Amino acid sequence: MKRKLLLTLLLVVLTSTLALARIVTPVTWTKSVKMTDAKHGVVTLTASIKPGWHLYGTNIPDGGPERTTFTWDVKGARLVGKPEPSKALVTQHDATFDMDLSWWTGTVSFRQKFEVTAPEYTISGSVHYMSCNDETCSAPTDEPIYVSGKAPAGNAAQATAQVQAAAPVPEATGADTAIAAQAAAASAAMPAAGDSAAAVQAAAAAATPDAQLWAPVRFSSDTAGDTTTGSDSSLWYIFWACFLGGLLALLTPCVWPMIPMTVSFFLKQSGSRAKSVSNAVTYGLSIIVIFLLLGVLFTAIFGASALNALATNAVCNIIFFLLLVVFAISFFGAFELRLPDSWSNKMDATAEKTTGLLSIFFMAATLVIVSFSCTGPIIGTLLVEAASQGSMLGPVVGMTGFSIALAIPFALFALFPSVLKKLPKSGGWLNTVKVVLGFIELALSLKFLSVADLAYGWHVLDRETFLALWIAIFGAMALYLFGLLRFKSDGESRQGIGVTRFFVGLISLAFTAYLVPGLWGAPLKATSAFVPPLYTQDFNLYGGTQEEYDDYDAGMAAAAKLGKPVLVDFSGYGCVNCRKMEGAVLDDDKIKKTIADKFVTIKLMVDDKKPLDKPMVVNDNGRQMTLKTVGDKWSYLQRHKFDSNSQPYYVVLDTKGQLLSGPFAYKEDIPAFQRFLDKGWKK
Repeated sequence: MKRKLLLTLLLVVLTSTLALARIVTPVTWTKSVKMTDAKHGVVTLTASIKPGWHLYGTNIPDGGPERTTFTWDVKGARLVGKPEPSKALVTQHDATFDMDLSWWTGTVSFRQKFEVTAPEYTISGSVHYMSCNDETCSAPTDEPIYVSGKAPAGNAAQATAQVQAAAPVPEATGADTAIAAQAAAASAAMPAAGDSAAAVQAAAAAATPDAQLWAPVRFSSDTAGDTTTGSDSSLWYIFWACFLGGLLALLTPCVWPMIPMTVSFFLKQSGSRAKSVSNAVTYGLSIIVIFLLLGVLFTAIFGASALNALATNAVCNIIFFLLLVVFAISFFGAFELRLPDSWSNKMDATAEKTTGLLSIFFMAATLVIVSFSCTGPIIGTLLVEAASQGSMLGPVVGMTGFSIALAIPFALFALFPSVLKKLPKSGGWLNTVKVVLGFIELALSLKFLSVADLAYGWHVLDRETFLALWIAIFGAMALYLFGLLRFKSDGESRQGIGVTRFFVGLISLAFTAYLVPGLWGAPLKATSAFVPPLYTQDFNLYGGTQEEYDDYDAGMAAAAKLGKPVLVDFSGYGCVNCRKMEGAVLDDDKIKKTIADKFVTIKLMVDDKKPLDKPMVVNDNGRQMTLKTVGDKWSYLQRHKFDSNSQPYYVVLDTKGQLLSGPFAYKEDIPAFQRFLDKGWKK
């Protein structure tokens, strides 16, 4: 019975995780426009809904799921009436929301009539919708709308309009599909090879983008570099970071005293040692299952698309920043974050009423609730960090690492109970650990504020400001560990500090000293994953940074003029692995010299939130979508030309956009990156 129940719990977690990993788009949209006469037409939006799913109606009551809504931006025409669905809604009582809800299933079309008021017209906007099945719901989604056409007065024969991609990419046939230019050709001549990168870029930006430059490339063994992607690395980073977080959680005042108490209880409860060990191992596995369910629930609530958006969304990152500051203040002793006592009482009572494996599971749940005041801030920080990586499985992987670290002592000490006697006794050192975690939370919070600052170009938290705050935080942490700074939660004890605390204080002081040269431009490779990039530094005594283009077409035009191959770097403001590659590889003196002497560098930020001068509508793998920001444009370029969407991602191209070397992804290997550059240069 015990084995069956445990296997069932693990199967539920595994099934949920696999289900999340296979999320598909439940609703796909097609769009068309047709003129019915010289001045009147109809836009038709057709939703194809997957079997088992339904699309909610336009009049859902407040408190229910997201209703389907249409937003329009019309130029050269006016809308006539509202969108008319092709079939009636189905109305049923939804037990989840406890209300009567209406929806469509199968296929439904919406016809929006319009009247042309100018020779040329554009109708853009979006459909905001949400879909569900009997088990889960997709995240609320916006489907872009963009149609345009011409309707010359009195000439109905020429009035039939087509859905147009106002972007650089009309569809073409064959492997050499190209992206057509949107802008008109510029007649200005390019500057001379000796001009600055800024002058070349300014002139090149006005030139017509070459369709060949956007054409998809062909990969071969002759050009292949190191294609190790950063996604697996990111998941391992999340796992080990959360595993370390679980080990730190063990050293808090809420968890540490529970280890000997709980293990001793199991050893005394059963008649044999084997039975006691079995119960303690089951207790540890129950902790893992509970936290795994928490990770699955977190992912299910936010959804895959939302987790990807969290990485650079300004509002989300500011909320994360404030959340971590609150956690830090809690660890400093200002207040406690506690779940209601009734929850732990309920779990405790349930554990007493039940027997066998189920009672052990509820005991584990009681531990999770009781220890929340210490583990909650750590779990919150780890979930935020995992979500900010943009990986759908990040929270699940993170909670797996955290729970394994937290559960190991209960199983380990059950196997070797004599070791319990050697555990350090609870005391003031546990509060010291808690306060140190508060300093770490405060330092990490700045990372999320920095991501929003970089993505939106606010320049509130440039590199010097960030480093000054970190120097203050870790300097104060050193003072605290040396006993020169105290909090009320430390009590009135004036005893000397221990050896361990002294050495941890030395590490904090040394790290503070390491950060100081960064105020004048030192690379600080050990912190490159967290600290803002060097180009945000206003004052740099260590030499200027490599000139880089932030526009693909302008950079390619400059490379053609200068006669150099191109290193294209797809990066992101919120990309941790990108910062690590820059600090560990690209800032190496030999690599920097090779790039500066032999290549034109184009660095494209796929999460740049600056709006485009004019939105672009493109066909992305058969799906029409609107590119609204600079980051959208470069992310689309990477998907379309290189069939990849992970960062960092490096390729070497010739001046016609053909692949010379690569791709090279995340790998902190200077010789390998040098070989990747040399291969492109030789070809």
